Formats: sequence, C-alpha cells, structure tokens
Amino acid sequence: MTAPATSFHDDDSLGRTYDRRLARRLLAYVRPYRTLVVGALALLLVDGLLQLVGPLLTREVIDVALPRRDGALVVRAALLFTLSLLAGFACAYGETILTSLLGQRVMRDLRAELFAHLQTLPIRFFDRTPVGRLVTRVTSDVESLNELFTAGVVAGLGDLFTLLAIGVVMLVTDWRLALASFAVIPFVWLTSHLFQRAVRTHYRDIRTRLARINAFLQERISGVRVVQLFNRERDEGARFDALNREHLEAHRRSITVYALYFPAIEVLTSVALATVIVAGARRAELGTLTVGTVAAFLQLLRRFFQPLQDLSDKFNTLQQAMAASERIFGLLDTPGEDGGRRGSTGGATDRLSDLLPPAVTAPVTITFEDVWFHYDAPHVAAAENETRREPEWVLRGVSFVAAPGRTLALVGHTGAGKSTIISLLLRFYDPQRGRILVNGVDVREIPVERLRALIGYVQQDIFLFAGDVATNIALASGVSREGVALAASRVGADRVIARLPGGYEHQLGERGSSISVGERQLLSFARAIAADSAVLVLDEATSAVDSEIEAEIQRALAELMRGRTTIAVAHRLSTIVGADEILVLHHGEVRERGTHRELLRHDDLYARMWALQVGGGRE
Repeated sequence: MTAPATSFHDDDSLGRTYDRRLARRLLAYVRPYRTLVVGALALLLVDGLLQLVGPLLTREVIDVALPRRDGALVVRAALLFTLSLLAGFACAYGETILTSLLGQRVMRDLRAELFAHLQTLPIRFFDRTPVGRLVTRVTSDVESLNELFTAGVVAGLGDLFTLLAIGVVMLVTDWRLALASFAVIPFVWLTSHLFQRAVRTHYRDIRTRLARINAFLQERISGVRVVQLFNRERDEGARFDALNREHLEAHRRSITVYALYFPAIEVLTSVALATVIVAGARRAELGTLTVGTVAAFLQLLRRFFQPLQDLSDKFNTLQQAMAASERIFGLLDTPGEDGGRRGSTGGATDRLSDLLPPAVTAPVTITFEDVWFHYDAPHVAAAENETRREPEWVLRGVSFVAAPGRTLALVGHTGAGKSTIISLLLRFYDPQRGRILVNGVDVREIPVERLRALIGYVQQDIFLFAGDVATNIALASGVSREGVALAASRVGADRVIARLPGGYEHQLGERGSSISVGERQLLSFARAIAADSAVLVLDEATSAVDSEIEAEIQRALAELMRGRTTIAVAHRLSTIVGADEILVLHHGEVRERGTHRELLRHDDLYARMWALQVGGGRE
C-alpha cells in the first residue's frame, strides 16, 4: 500500500502523552517563579477545603436547625456559607492572577530563548524548514505551554486535592453511600480515555493545518507584488479558502468530540445522583440515615464530579503541552553554527589573534584550496538495494587567493557557482572537500561572529529592517552616529538621506519598501562601509543605481579598497574591468583567470561574454 503523501508543512507526529524528561526541562523554566507556584497552590488548597463548607452546613441546617426551629443557627449557617463563597471568590481570583503571571513569564522566557536560538541556526536549516512551522513553534506551541501553567498543572493539583478531600468526607459521612456514588467512576474513566484518544488525533490535525495556513500567508504576503502583477488574487484567495476550510473542519471534528464528552459525563453524574437518592431514600425511610446527610451527599457528589471532569480536560491540556514542548525543545536542541557555541572563545580565536593585527581593518588574505561543494546528495533506489549517486557538485576544485589591497572578481553565467563561493566564505555552508583559509586559519576553526566581523557584504538583494535610516546603517556593533554620517557621505548616500523626511531618523517601511531600490542599495553600501571591515564582498553592488551615482561609488571604492581584500561578484562585466584578477566560472569550475585585457586576448568564455554585453568591442 502506498503511504499517504505528506505536506512539507506537516507537523511531526505526537510523542508520548507524558514524558518525564520533557517535564523536567519545563520545570527549569518554572523554577525562577516558584513563589507564584506556591502561592497559587496554597489558594487552590484553601478553595478545595471551602468546597466542603456548603454541604456540611446543609446537613447541619436540615438535621439540626430545622427540627429544633433554631432560626439563629440557620442565620449563622447562611452567614458562614456567604463568607465561604466570598473567600472562594478571593481564592479563585488570586489563583487566576498568579497562574496567569506564571504562564506569561514562562512564555516570555521561552520565546526570547527561541528567537535568540533561531538567529544562531545555520542557513541550511532554513533551507529545509518552512517559515510557517517556525512561526507556529514561537507562537501557538508556546501558547500551549501557557495553557499548561494557567489551567493545567497547578489547577490540576488543586482538583486532585479537592477530589481527595471530598472523597474522604464522603467516606467518613457514610461509606455505603460513598461506595454507591463511586460505582460510576470506571465508566467516567472509560469515557475520558476514549475522549483523550479522539482529541489527540484531532489536535495533531489542527496543528498541521495551522502550520500550512501560516506558511501560505507568509509566502503570499511576501510575494504580494507577484500575486497582483499576474492577477492571481482570486486563485490565491480560493487556495487560502481551501486551507481555511480544512482548518475549520479539523476544529469542527474536535468540537464534536467535546460536545459528546461533556454531556456523557453529565449523564454519568446524573446516574450517580440517582443512585444516591434511591439508596438514601430507603435508608432515610427506615431511619438509618438522615435527610440532611442525603442532601449533603448530593452536593458533595456534584462537587466531586466537577474536578473529575476538569481533570480529563486538563489531561488533554497536558497532552497538548507535551507535544508542543517536544517540538519546542527539538528546535532548541538543533545545533547552531559552531555547534551552538556562538561567542565561544578558545584556541582558534587565539590563533587568529596571533595572525591578525589587533585592528579589524587589518590586512586579510583569503585562500580557497581545492574546494568542492554540493547542497544535497540525492539517493536513488536501484533494483533491490539503495545506492548513492554521484552528487551534483556546485563547485569543483575551486582554488584562488584574494590578497589585501587587490580586487578579485567572480564572473560566469547563472548557476556557475559565484554566489556559492560567497556563501562558503561567510560560512552559511561548509565545503565537503578542500579548505577555506583566512590568514592561514581554516574558517571552520574561527567562531562565525569573528569571521563575519571581518567581512563587509553588499548584496544585490538588499534587506533593510523596518526602523530609522541610522539604525540600518549602523548594524555593525560600535558604529557611532558620526561613523554613520561619514559612511553615508563616502558613498553619496548622504544626499539621498537629506531628501528624506527626518533625515537619518526617517522611518523605513518593511524591507525598506518606502524608498527606491537604488536608494536601498546605497544604504546597504553605507552599512558595509560603516562596519570598516577588512574584507569587502560586493555582489553587483551598483546594479540598481544610476550612472552618476555609480561613478561616485566607484571613486569611493578606489579609496576604500586600498589595503583591503575585495571580492566582487559581477553580472555586468563593465563594473570589474579594473579588477586585479578575474575568475571565470563555468559549471562550478574555474575555466579562466587573469585581468580583463588578458582574458580578452585569450578569446574564450570571457571574451564571448564581453562581446554579448558590449556588442563585440575589444579593449
């Protein structure tokens, strides 16, 4: 039988209902707030004891006050009952406040830790993990843990205490009636067990469909320009409506289970009450049991089944929380870059410090030694066994040296491997073969934050954060306001900024959408200059600016490249004619290398690319 297809956004299967290891890890987040837990438990215990006041007072009034016609005792009982209700209200209010504070603080800590950890994960993790699933982890899954603390564990302990207290009082009051009342408990357990199994399946269904909705929303909102450009609004609306209906149907099935469960418990409660009435009436008629005791038992029984019913619902909350915590801790356990040891120091850092002068702008030599890289190694099934096919290498034996004060340019057709070289240098990925060295030190031995602090990177696809202009330029740590202004002036961005309302305080839209592409690229260039890095990596840095501004940037680059190591990825060959060395990549291999004039004289790949772009001219 063919296995059913699963969506890329489907959630992982649910683990055990209760996992002691996960519970211990959750407890670590609660420990700093133990005072809140103790306070909530104390209030719940008091509230549990107060549940006994009403039935006991009822028995006293019926069996003592009414036969004696003691109006004063009735008044005292009414006052005591009123006070117990007020005290119960105060306990419930305080417990709700304390458990809500506990849940919110645990959620705050978990979300902060999740966000911090997400930023340390390698790029390859995000390549294979849909954004919708990550959003679900940080929002819905964490919210499930909030329900565990606000209406689950602490309240569940209170319910257990209430059950124990009421059960003891029932047995002490009349053990025969108590046993008759407890006769329906096995049926309550069976009903609750069936309910939990059904809800478990529907809960996973709901979460899977929620992850799909989150992923669909994120992708369509990010690509809304494409949706509108191709008039896809109606089609995408129909697809979202289908996802939304699936989510609705999953919730409807879950609600149906709840709608059957609670009436079933009510029926069983009514059966227990009827049993007490039948058994108690006969004994009351014979004079072996008082009417007040029967009345008290009816109230106690009603109070007994309420926490029993709540415990089944809380068991479902515990199950959801365990599933959510399993996914959350699975994400937290995913190794980050450098094995999750961001900011670690040790021998590699010391070696780098010995080889580099103290200043961050120190001369840096970058060496690629026979580097081979592929993104995935596909597997194919052969006749009766699984065999590994030769991976599709993106880079094949790439070697070069980028020296201080010199510009190395990378050119080639789309898919030749230019961007992959930059990704390897920035350690978004690591090569399968060969080495990448920074002043003789393998980049895998250098903490990533130290490595990336050496590199100023200007991307072709500019990403600016929502916020003011100055903050976007000063992303590198330690950049002063004066440094921001100087960097902007050196690339001509100061004239653009001066035209913006508020200047450096101007608030940019998401991804910098409130300014033009060329203006965003200028700000990105100023950001790289402000970092004052030892290495400049330029990915067609002038592709979106006009000729006048490009000439300005080129003049600034001549000054900025002096003493620095520069690697430029070029799509327009006219931007790298002055490079000290040009590497021509073809299918992941370096097919040609030399200066612009040398490569034109060679009359091969580079010459043909140049002829296509400039119409066959020669320099």
